[in-house]
Amino acid sequence: MRFDIITLFPELFAPLLTSGITRRAYESGLVDVRLWNPRDHAEGNYRRVDDRSFGGGPGMVMLAEPLFKCLTAIRADRQEAQPAPLVLFSPIGRALNHSAVAQWSASAGAVLLCGRYEGVDQRFIDHHVDHQISLGDFVLSGGEIAAMALLDAVARLQPGVLNDAGSHQLDSFNPALDGLLDSPHYTRPEVWQGHAVPPELMSGHHAHIERWRREQSLRLTALHRPELIDQARVAGHLNRQDEAFLKQQ
Repeated sequence: MRFDIITLFPELFAPLLTSGITRRAYESGLVDVRLWNPRDHAEGNYRRVDDRSFGGGPGMVMLAEPLFKCLTAIRADRQEAQPAPLVLFSPIGRALNHSAVAQWSASAGAVLLCGRYEGVDQRFIDHHVDHQISLGDFVLSGGEIAAMALLDAVARLQPGVLNDAGSHQLDSFNPALDGLLDSPHYTRPEVWQGHAVPPELMSGHHAHIERWRREQSLRLTALHRPELIDQARVAGHLNRQDEAFLKQQ
């Protein structure tokens, strides 16, 4: 899997690629990340990549031509029969969720465009961008953080990246949890500042432990993300025992 990142600030990606558990994905080549600066494809002494917006208004707009030349160089370097999709991180994009991450993690990768300033010349978007992705209803200074979020989420789903291959199966939103939130977690000591670990987790009874975790997952989801309960119900993921527990909440 290969991700090419178009960014004016490639240095921002260094911590992601060299730190933490997910670096295994990059060091092993499971996720091949290459950084491209559109300024390297701009003309003139100042390598200009932005200009004022037609019609006036504050801020600058990224020029289409340096982006096009950068994309052309990436396409030539990838040498693909089927061009990888170009993704722009944008407020109008589809919200990034577990389902989308799972799809990207099973793909051959993409070209990720990190916008800056007031945005990107719309003509470049109209003719070259295949997908737009948003992290949520807020605006960032650029697309780099969004790109790093996608890369990190995709990397941890690759085989051999996490210490326990089944760890991500118990993540919040995972189909293994029926799209619900994960249950709480506890570790040593058994009593901390007068607060004990729930007795169910200390019982050694696997069925009781699993039921407790399921109920806590249901409780937290109903409290914080009730729409996920509705989705699980529509999908037929809740059994009678689940519904009985939810009625008691």
